[in-house]
Amino acid sequence: MRPFTVEPDASGMLDAGEGQQIYWDASGSGKPVLCVHGGPGGGGAGFGRSGFDPEKFRVVVFDQRGCGRSTPSVADPAVSLEHQTTERLIADMEKLRVHLGFENWLLYGGSWGATLALAYAQRHPERVSGIVLVAAFTSSPDEIDWLYRGVRRLLPAQWEAFRAGAPDLDGDLLAGYSQLLASPDRAVQLRAARDWCAWEDAVISHEWVGGRTGQFSAGTDDELITLARLCAHYYGHHAWLEDDQLLRDIHLLHGIPAVLIHGRADLSAPLRKAWQLAQAWPDAELVVIDDAGHTGSPSMGTAVLEAIARFEDR
Repeated sequence: MRPFTVEPDASGMLDAGEGQQIYWDASGSGKPVLCVHGGPGGGGAGFGRSGFDPEKFRVVVFDQRGCGRSTPSVADPAVSLEHQTTERLIADMEKLRVHLGFENWLLYGGSWGATLALAYAQRHPERVSGIVLVAAFTSSPDEIDWLYRGVRRLLPAQWEAFRAGAPDLDGDLLAGYSQLLASPDRAVQLRAARDWCAWEDAVISHEWVGGRTGQFSAGTDDELITLARLCAHYYGHHAWLEDDQLLRDIHLLHGIPAVLIHGRADLSAPLRKAWQLAQAWPDAELVVIDDAGHTGSPSMGTAVLEAIARFEDR
């Protein structure tokens, strides 16, 4: 199976209230799909579209509030994060569904996008026809602690550089970075964003198979600041979720079919959480890819295409 080449045939800006304009675009015809990008703050930029046959699926891609082509951009330190919560992102997604006139849709999410897809589905299960998750991350305290502290046991030098980049606010590294990333001094902002993205790159580049270098640091200055600022903000607040809430409440998705594709070598989001989700969710199948980490591999790409194809007639 090969990815599909397709361009959007419709796009727009959704007024989500609170001064937020949400960019979206759509392509293909058939079963509605919402692609939920990672980050937080990664931006849609066509995320997921190539996995869907345009003759079978109507694929919607959007930029979560504050990032990508949505406005205002949080790269501007004058833009407050007071309206940046998981609950508001869920509300944006539901407003978009209503705006586009879909009764329900298939959710496709990766990494942080899995957190948001699951949170939306648990809030609006009647609006979800199925779920495909890749490299799932649920933003639980143990996952966040692992990514920003626990994995230092494997990467001590890189973590020390990451830690040195932010002030010590009672041992709260994420709060320290949040402070720097909100600085009106562009140089301070950008230095913190680069330090943040260097750590993210260090983690994925040291996966024992499929590791990639420079993926997080490859964007524009505004993209780096947006990603780092929203990551520090959301993960610093545990995504406004209770401890392991998405796993605890997985029973709310009873009857919704799902496929979880996960790399065994994923260092950013270790396999255990995806396994726990699948164990507690009878309608979900876990597909483990031995030669993939967080950023995937050719065999993982094939598994994603195969998983999506199973939803063509569901």
